[in-house]
Amino acid sequence: MGILRFFLRAFAPQRTHHRPTAQAIEPPRAAPKAGEYRRSAPLPASRQEPIPDIPETHVLKGRCYVIDGDTIVIQKVKIRLAGIDAPEIEDPWGQKAKWAMVGICKGQVITAELTGERSHGRLVATCFLPDGRDIAAELVSQGLALDWKGFSGGKYRHLEQPDARKKFWRMQQRQGAGFR
Repeated sequence: MGILRFFLRAFAPQRTHHRPTAQAIEPPRAAPKAGEYRRSAPLPASRQEPIPDIPETHVLKGRCYVIDGDTIVIQKVKIRLAGIDAPEIEDPWGQKAKWAMVGICKGQVITAELTGERSHGRLVATCFLPDGRDIAAELVSQGLALDWKGFSGGKYRHLEQPDARKKFWRMQQRQGAGFR
């Protein structure tokens, strides 16, 4: 019987006793309430990239990289489109909004007229295609973004699809996510 115990102990999975440090313990995240929007947790200050200074001309120009439906990168500067709100990537319609933005901007030289505002680590700008079309207006007219009246003054409201707000609201209720 002694040999059997030896083998059982020798080849049994080892249990490790690990106590997490105070830094590793995070408080539990509460589930979002109805109509509430959940974002991923912000990066700690030590890991956040500094927001670049606003150029004197208040204009950035170049090809862009699309992050999501309302965020692009030009010359390594993250830019948030002014006056609209598009769903985040993980939200319903988020991927569709991103790929619509890619389709609009692909191969184009984008002109970003900076407003001087900053939002969540991004500079805010009104962005235009070479032919003068407003990118935000294009997304709103396609039904993939909404006018954000508090920041646009209603500039894009007339371009919204008749049921766009209802569509985003209905999808967020099914998914438990929120849309601003």
